[in-house]
Amino acid sequence: MTPISKNITETHVENDRRVLELLAQSFPNISAASTEIINLEAILNLPKGTEHFVADIHGEHEAFRHILRNASGNIKRKVTELFGTSMREQEIRELCSLIYYPEQKLQIIRASENQLADFYNITLHRLIKVCQSVSSKYTRSKVRKSLPREFAYIIEELMHESPSDDDKQAYFSRIIETIISTGQADEFIIALCNVIQRLSIDQLHILGDIFDRGPGAHIIMDILCDYGRFDIQWGNHDALWMGAAAGNECCMANVLRLSLRYANMATLEDGYGINMVPLATFAMETYGDDPCTRFMPHIAGDDEENAFTEKSRLLIGRMHKAIAIIQLKLEAQMAREHPEWGLSDRDLLSRIDKEKGTVTLDGKEYPLNDTNFPTLDPADPTAMTDEEKELVDKLRHSFSVSDKLMKHIDCLFSNGCMYGIYNSNLLFHASLPLNEDGTMKEVEVCGKKYKGRGLLHKIGMTMREAFNDDSSEEERKYARDFFWYLWCGPDSPLFDKSKMATFERYFIDDPATHVEEKGWYFKLRNKEEVCDMILDAFGVEGEHRHIINGHVPVRAAKGESPIRANGKLMVIDGGFAKAYHNT
Repeated sequence: MTPISKNITETHVENDRRVLELLAQSFPNISAASTEIINLEAILNLPKGTEHFVADIHGEHEAFRHILRNASGNIKRKVTELFGTSMREQEIRELCSLIYYPEQKLQIIRASENQLADFYNITLHRLIKVCQSVSSKYTRSKVRKSLPREFAYIIEELMHESPSDDDKQAYFSRIIETIISTGQADEFIIALCNVIQRLSIDQLHILGDIFDRGPGAHIIMDILCDYGRFDIQWGNHDALWMGAAAGNECCMANVLRLSLRYANMATLEDGYGINMVPLATFAMETYGDDPCTRFMPHIAGDDEENAFTEKSRLLIGRMHKAIAIIQLKLEAQMAREHPEWGLSDRDLLSRIDKEKGTVTLDGKEYPLNDTNFPTLDPADPTAMTDEEKELVDKLRHSFSVSDKLMKHIDCLFSNGCMYGIYNSNLLFHASLPLNEDGTMKEVEVCGKKYKGRGLLHKIGMTMREAFNDDSSEEERKYARDFFWYLWCGPDSPLFDKSKMATFERYFIDDPATHVEEKGWYFKLRNKEEVCDMILDAFGVEGEHRHIINGHVPVRAAKGESPIRANGKLMVIDGGFAKAYHNT
């Protein structure tokens, strides 16, 4: 044997020994290890479970709950497959409605059904059949873990027996009869419907933006914390809230401004206990005689609008303007502190001529539609007044002591990252910075340049650094600040636009100044070769591989398709937020 052959053999023996040592830690003997291997090999040959992709929920908790209950139509497809030839369309809709909302539907049925026992008998048989169908992709062990403890044994027996089997027909029928005769039919139906809902979705993928605009982001996070089988690719609005929780004052101001813009204080006040009284007091004292016309809240729908009196709308508008000015000051200070981010041009407060009522933008002078700036010092427009500093301190404290907010941020970190790869699908929320020629663009993070997969990984680790007590204060400070860059930085993969035109939209009427030019990813992602290059760079393999994004609503009314780049790219922002419903 040559020395080289000997070394290779010794290496193989050492590797085999290490594998055996690791197996010995989990399995007492060869039989136990073999059983697990057989089990895993068998699982690999089961059909893939249903993956559910959702993006840009934006606090719309009722819509989110509904799509979880109906699995975005997957349950109705199953019911139609099973009963399409034996039930009328109306009956199929009624059964699906029962599966989605069993408690409410049963209450209606009990009040109107004359032959309740027959209804229970027929419905239980149908629900068992649906349950058998949605569970067929899973092992018995996995199904068993989804069953409610009080009915687990009975449901399992019914799911794995067939009423058409002559030997078991009496057994099966007697179980159903006993459920009804003991008065447990309602509870059992509810349990079955919940099992069907759970098994209809194997893994929930959320491509970012749980927060902002809608009223129930905290409710969505409560659902997810208990849901278990989900992953999230963080979006720009998620990063904004994570930054606010970390103590980034720019992020806090943006969170408050967006909440006030959409008249949505429920998540802040009811969800996380953020005290809005100091801001309301400051706004009334500072802008009490200001009509704040440009800052009236955007309220979707007549019903919502009727919920606010003119007085309350005016208060929201004044609070909105107050926090917007504070935000612009804080952001100008942050941009000066980090010149490497190239955001100094966002300090437009310093370009205001109060006497002329104008602002200079890109060398051109524009008239301002609002010239009431009582807290701006012409000598130092971005300096905070003592009252503004005190207000920001109170708000920072309110965010920092919210246990529920911190719990939800922990949940985001435990189940999320900047990108994910699942079954030949590359998931990320918005963008991957590209050059004009379609190559990966290098972006500086923590003094070094990264691109592609390395960039998203580094950003994810930096975000975690802000909450890492083992890191130095300097490292945590940079990580906290970086959340703001992720929100509005030109090369941020969560933003990727030329600018965030917050000032322009509020204070300049010329719509040409409001334009936020999208980065090269958004211009090139419809090309199949660009998507293939990105998928190759991330090591995504498979005949049917895809990139899946959210972030930009698909305007179906304008003929846009969610399927692009010859099927390589899918955009799944369906417009949960009511603010998008008109498009």
